[in-house]
Amino acid sequence: MKFVQPIRDKYKIEEMKNELLKSGYKNYLLFICGINTGLRISDLLRLKVHHVRDRSHIIIQEKKTSKEKRFLINNQLKKDFDKYIKRMDDDAYLFVSRKGTNNPISRIQAYRILNAAAEEIGITEIGTHTLRKTFGYWHYQIYKDVAVLQDIFNHSSPSVTLRYIGINQDMKDKTIEDFYL
Repeated sequence: MKFVQPIRDKYKIEEMKNELLKSGYKNYLLFICGINTGLRISDLLRLKVHHVRDRSHIIIQEKKTSKEKRFLINNQLKKDFDKYIKRMDDDAYLFVSRKGTNNPISRIQAYRILNAAAEEIGITEIGTHTLRKTFGYWHYQIYKDVAVLQDIFNHSSPSVTLRYIGINQDMKDKTIEDFYL
């Protein structure tokens, strides 16, 4: 299994957004939704229009844990959703596949979409989990509150959360950066 990293460079995040927009708003929204909610890809792909239309929160039962997840849809994300779902039925999947009738794209297809855009802009170590890790990394950088992030991710300890979002690696790298005997 390939180990993926968060996107630590805000410029690269903007490049990803622009690259994904070239292939369609759905692909852009998949990325935006992932990096701004921290939901697992398995939960993102199961989202339907009714989960976000005229709602203040995304409320789902997580596929992995079977726990209820409640996540605020902030004003900017609401605008992104509203633009996309304007003419969609409430029962339609947000990230609908071109195969079949009202099926979500597969995890493999989501990976292909993200990987193709990342390759174009020179990002490596990317996968579908990069979205969740990017959310966590930047949430921590802004708020420095590992306890809140641990709760959002349902992790068992702060150390698990810090390792998951790559902060431990960043701290280790920083201690070695100027270390030379």
